[in-house]
Formats: sequence, C-alpha cells, structure tokens
Amino acid sequence: MFLFVFLDIIGVLFLLGEPLILSLFWGGIIPVLFIHLWAIPYIIAPYTFERSYYLFFGVYGVINTFVYFLVIQKMIYSHFQIIGVVPLVSGLILFAFLLLIMNWMNIRLLYSGTYSRLQKGEKSVNISPIATASGIGYVLAQVILSSFFIESVKILMIIGVLSILSVATSYFSTSIHKYIYIRRNVEKVKHVYPQFGLPKKERNLIEGKRKKGKRHEQA
Repeated sequence: MFLFVFLDIIGVLFLLGEPLILSLFWGGIIPVLFIHLWAIPYIIAPYTFERSYYLFFGVYGVINTFVYFLVIQKMIYSHFQIIGVVPLVSGLILFAFLLLIMNWMNIRLLYSGTYSRLQKGEKSVNISPIATASGIGYVLAQVILSSFFIESVKILMIIGVLSILSVATSYFSTSIHKYIYIRRNVEKVKHVYPQFGLPKKERNLIEGKRKKGKRHEQA
C-alpha cells in the first residue's frame, strides 16, 4: 500500500504528467522499478523474508523521498522554464540533509533509551520538538527556495504538501538501521522473538506448542 499510494499514485503519476522531462522521469522510474521487483518476495512469503524486509522498507523510504524531490524539481523547471542547476543542487542538499537528520534523530532516541522508556510506559517523553523542527525546517526550506524561482501559489502549495510527505517517507529510511541492528544481533532478537524469520507454518507450530505448555502450567 505504501508503494501503491505514496510512490505510484502520488510520485510516479506526477513524473508521468505533462510536460514529460525525460531526465527526471528516468532518474525516478529506474529506482521505482527496482523497489517494485524487490517487493515481490514479501508478497509471496512475507514471514520467511521478515529480516530483510526492514532493509527493503528503509530503501523504499529513500527512493520515495527521492521521487518526491524529482517531482518538486519538475514543477520548478517545467512550469516556469527555469534554466540553471541552482534549484537542482539546492534540492539535493535538502534531500540529503533530511535523510541524515531523520536517521541521526532515530539513533539518538534509540541509544538514549527514549524508545525503550516509551514502549515500557515508564516515562512520557516529548520527542516532537526534534521531529517537528526538522520536518518544518525542510518544508519551509523547500517552499522558500522554490519561491525564488516560481510565483504561482498553487504550485507552491503542491510543493509544500510534497515536502510534508517527504518528511514521513524519509523517516521510513530509519528501518535500514533496524536491519543492521538485527543482522548484528540476530541471536538476541530470536531470544526475545523465537518466531522471527520463520515461515508461517513453523510459526504456527511454535505458537501451538507455547499455548499447549501454558495450558499444562495452568492445569
């Protein structure tokens, strides 16, 4: 659903729209085709490929954010006949900065114990200032930079919406860090979650044995 709604409907359809800019289209469609082909195993056997799914979802987040960046560039260049690389370079810098800040924030919250405290309900931690500041900063930067090149309020509003969506999809890229952690600590993960990475049939067998043992203990 993320691929279909966020990437295909919102991202790819904008790239396909008139006027078609081939350089931006091919720059986006190649990674889009790649991520769609990669998604096939998770449709066929999602339980078996549970570990690599985190890597897949993180890469999807990067690709989706990149496609939104291309759509914004298309609006700037096609609708207002902008010449030069200033919008492109500025957009690339913002794109890279957004991914870096989201992943930095994720690692900081993880290793500071914030996520753990939130999950255990031990403490109510307000993480919104960091996320809000980085998100709002990216949106404002995109709109302000775009306003130097275009004057249409309608186009600026669309760029603003795409920038907001980019904040969400860029956060999905933090799943890459989850994958790296799981790969390095797979035994710890399996200790907490014995069914991790097993096919559905084997999971059901383990779950059945666990419930059976529970009933014996209660008896």
